[in-house]
Amino acid sequence: MTAFTALALQMETRAITTRDDLRAAVDRVGVRVAGSKAWLGPELRLVVLPEYVLTGFPMGQGPAQWRERAALDPDGPEYRALATVAADQDVFLCVNAYERDDHFPGLHFQATVILAPSGEAVLRYRRLHSLFSPTPYDVWERYLEIYGIDGVLPVARTEIGNLAAVASEEILVPELARALALRGAEVLCNPTSEASSPALTPKAVARRARAVENLACVVSANSGGLRGIAIPGDSTNGGSEVIDHEGRALAQAGPGETLVAAAELDLSALRRARRRPGLANLLSRVKTGLWAEEYGRHDVERPANGVPDRAALLARQAEAISRLHG
Repeated sequence: MTAFTALALQMETRAITTRDDLRAAVDRVGVRVAGSKAWLGPELRLVVLPEYVLTGFPMGQGPAQWRERAALDPDGPEYRALATVAADQDVFLCVNAYERDDHFPGLHFQATVILAPSGEAVLRYRRLHSLFSPTPYDVWERYLEIYGIDGVLPVARTEIGNLAAVASEEILVPELARALALRGAEVLCNPTSEASSPALTPKAVARRARAVENLACVVSANSGGLRGIAIPGDSTNGGSEVIDHEGRALAQAGPGETLVAAAELDLSALRRARRRPGLANLLSRVKTGLWAEEYGRHDVERPANGVPDRAALLARQAEAISRLHG
């Protein structure tokens, strides 16, 4: 299948206080995905949900408390329920959530998981760049030992194309999208929860840049408002969009819960562009050896090698800034 409808499903994010709230959020996703499928029709094959749509984000809770309250188990009931939604609606469902890992007790990761219509989790990506949350890089040697680099930078080869995930502000990190594109990714799923504006924001600019640089499509789902926390609820409300491989916005959403950020992705055109010689084929012109050597000269952010709290993560950034500009 080279053409299908992709949806950045803009949903309200509600901060949870109990596991019952989490289950209610999963049920709400099921209702919204079913309604979107009924409205958009059988061509809808990819649905991307906003960042941490099931739980909201930690607001003063320590890692242990948040892990208990909001983190999912990879084989737990929430993922099984979401897999049923993907199967019932015949879609690839991309969900962003906090999750536990038995290999790393005491830690939780922010994961982006793509569930196939078969019910299988065909991709599990743990966010690599986060200022306030632990990442695989904080337990790097052990993480590579367990999952390997393919588990760190996964690309799912599916019937609707090669899918990958870039979480939230990671769209501002060109190296991640480039690495995934070099691994074959054609569609970058970008769950996000970000400040909204009628003007182009830094992340909106970055989405277009990542598409052009890598000849890749970007499906970016933002929150349709925040509820249950002190931050004004419409601060992250609107701007979900579908970007084609030439950086054009095919569909964009205004504020509120909405399915209007839906558009047809034509991967046959993308694949022709990737095979066409010329100046625009930037992916074929990357001097990876040159940049690997240069990057190797710079020691910026280091692994935490432990279970970092917020203070430790901030201290690490201060150390990195000192090394860069000291």
